[in-house]
Amino acid sequence: MDPNNPGPVEHGHEGDGGTPRPRPPRDPLTPDFGPSAPALARTVRLVSGDLLLTVNPVDGSEVEPCPPGQRTERPVKRTAAERAERARAVRPPVPAGPAQPRLPLLERQEERERLVRLLARGRSVRLTGPSGSGRTALLDVVAEDCSDLAPDGVIRLSGYRRTTGELLYDLFAAVYDAPGYRPERDELLQLAREIGAVVVLDDLESGGSALDELLDATPECAFLLSATPEVPAPSAGSHVEEVFLGGLDRSAGLDILERSVGRDLTEEEANWAGDLWFESEGLPLRFVQAGALLRQRDRQRADADTFDEFGVFREAPVDAPFDTGDGQDVPLPSLAEAAAAAPLLASRLSAPARETLKFAVALGGEVPDQTHLPALADDTHADAALGELVGCALVTPVGSRYRLATGVQAQLEAAGYATGAEEYAVKAARHYAWWAGHPSVTPERVSAEADAVLAALTAAAALPPPPAEDEDEGEDEDAGSVAVRLARQAVPAFAAGLHWGAWERALRSGAEASRLAGEVGEQAYFHHELGILALCGGQLERARTELEASIGLRGALADKRGTVAGRRALALVADRSGVTPPGGYTAAGGEAPDARPEERPKPDGMPLAAVAGDTATLVTHQAAADPAPGAGGVRTLVKGTRRNLVAAGAGAALAVVLGTVVTLGMTSDGDTQTPSDSVRVGPSASQGTNDDGLGADKADDGAGGGSDATTSPTPTNPGPDGTYGTLDDPTPRVTLRPSGNPTGTRGTTPSTSPSEPPSKPPTPKPSASLPDSPSPSASPSGSSTPTPSDTPTDTPPTSNSVSAPAPGSPTTLSGSASAPASSGSEPVL
Repeated sequence: MDPNNPGPVEHGHEGDGGTPRPRPPRDPLTPDFGPSAPALARTVRLVSGDLLLTVNPVDGSEVEPCPPGQRTERPVKRTAAERAERARAVRPPVPAGPAQPRLPLLERQEERERLVRLLARGRSVRLTGPSGSGRTALLDVVAEDCSDLAPDGVIRLSGYRRTTGELLYDLFAAVYDAPGYRPERDELLQLAREIGAVVVLDDLESGGSALDELLDATPECAFLLSATPEVPAPSAGSHVEEVFLGGLDRSAGLDILERSVGRDLTEEEANWAGDLWFESEGLPLRFVQAGALLRQRDRQRADADTFDEFGVFREAPVDAPFDTGDGQDVPLPSLAEAAAAAPLLASRLSAPARETLKFAVALGGEVPDQTHLPALADDTHADAALGELVGCALVTPVGSRYRLATGVQAQLEAAGYATGAEEYAVKAARHYAWWAGHPSVTPERVSAEADAVLAALTAAAALPPPPAEDEDEGEDEDAGSVAVRLARQAVPAFAAGLHWGAWERALRSGAEASRLAGEVGEQAYFHHELGILALCGGQLERARTELEASIGLRGALADKRGTVAGRRALALVADRSGVTPPGGYTAAGGEAPDARPEERPKPDGMPLAAVAGDTATLVTHQAAADPAPGAGGVRTLVKGTRRNLVAAGAGAALAVVLGTVVTLGMTSDGDTQTPSDSVRVGPSASQGTNDDGLGADKADDGAGGGSDATTSPTPTNPGPDGTYGTLDDPTPRVTLRPSGNPTGTRGTTPSTSPSEPPSKPPTPKPSASLPDSPSPSASPSGSSTPTPSDTPTDTPPTSNSVSAPAPGSPTTLSGSASAPASSGSEPVL
């Protein structure tokens, strides 16, 4: 059962929606063994340069400027005792089982003395030799000889699958004591210049300019580099000495065989060893494997002798790796078997050891840690398998772990150990996904197992999806989902463990796996984390691209919390780059006040609302797609202070009254039921004396030509049904009172007809509010008939409406429903 996702997992009913089984009652005598509450999400806070990173495995990591109180002090160097303790911690673990004999370093004394002499003079040296030539063993003894040459001692690093930047951070972590802190690039280079140590770098994979960058960043360090001939050579100006390491001579090879077997070789065995030396060119690895073959042969002879001496009847098991027989008839391996000894050696190992080799082949040569072998091999004693593999020289140490020795991968694949590799890869990925997400596993432990975890993730993500007809047949999830789940659990652990190289590789593998599996939510999470990683690394353009992709995916899923987290990170990117983000977002996830209106996100079919406060106000109207000639329309954009708002309101009010008058004139055809019998011209709206708003005189209740309609205050927030209720919309709105003056002049309101006296009772004041109701409203208090010749004709109506929502209004005018089709007006706002 996954500790982070509790639920029924037996019989393939994960999350099937059925009734969950009742939990057993908690025993009061043994409360610790009862069911526990689900574990909370593990969040970790780190400091990266001047940024505070909060690793959130649920919604995505968050970045903010580091507060002054949480800024890390200048890192201090570790003491000699602390360096020694850390060096022991990063060494490969000792295999379980009997202690392995340590072979002496033969015929390497000259190279050993030369390396120590060059390092003592402060020179950097590159030791070049083929795989299996004993470079790692020589580095071990040279590191012991140089322990007191530099003030910061000897630092052991592994260059296997490490870039120059990652090596610099590894060197910083080995010398400085700064938990939870990752310096930015400039500070890292400054701190690296103060390191004075002998750096022993094994399995180097970079050369040329990349190696020059590493050497230039650490001028006070002397490097002992180990690489194969395939790695590019250092540049001519790097001043790195080259020392080539070849094979052993024949006598040294025979010595290794005798020490491995623990006895003198027979004449037949010595001749056989001579042929092997000629074929292997004296590589020590071949002789160590050949010694393991001779030990297995002696074990076979001992078993046969025991059977003959005691006469014990023993039935050989069905899955016995080999048959025992007369000890005198056990032949020596052939030269071909000795040259490619991996299949023969593996066939004589225990079943857990052979299962471990199958997992290693499926993971591209990475050997899982011995603590994982019992769960992977389904054997409680499988942890001893690593000792068998080390004793046979089928695996070699690389950094703090083990992997298959050179050539073993291809030999085992040819022997059939790659059969069923997909199932082994998925099983390893499923196990690591459970293990990496377990609350008891620290990020440092996951980071130490990073190569095996990444190998399982890569192998599972590369598997093709199952056919459509087979998706529902199996009980287990497919490889793509397993890969996504593994990446989801490993990503926050790598980030919290400051293994950011593995963090990036896991993010990219997880993004690709989630894309192939169709899991959009997980894909958005990986893109968000890639943006956070780029932001912490100072790659702002890349961070913007990844965050925008994540926000788009999460917006499609209506993931509000994830979208807000992405907007905050994007706002920080904009703040650092000096470019306003396309969405105009603030650090809190909202819209930026100074964002351009065309850059703000606008839902389809929704008008843009005004931003709170006086910082920016938007008044807009979207006209019909193809307006007829003569149709009126206003599209006003006002952004600034209240004074600008007043000016915009006056123009908008004038346009509203013009449209109203034209509409009334077109509908005055003598019909008693038309709105022209009930709607009258109202007072004009003019700018206030203090330039703080629009003012209009209230209608005289006593006038009105006998109309029973009364003037009511104009509501400012009409509801979706045309009524006015509580103000439940938090968006600030701007209410404009349209003017009844068709000429657009300020002052007293002129009459709409030459025969009409100036003291004509005013009409109620229509209102325009944004953005819920773009239609102005008018409540009748009199009647007025405009001249028909003043109105355009044959104009299609728009979707906006003019209504009279006052309680006493007998008629409602609507530009989309109530107005005749021949009306040429276009209501505004």
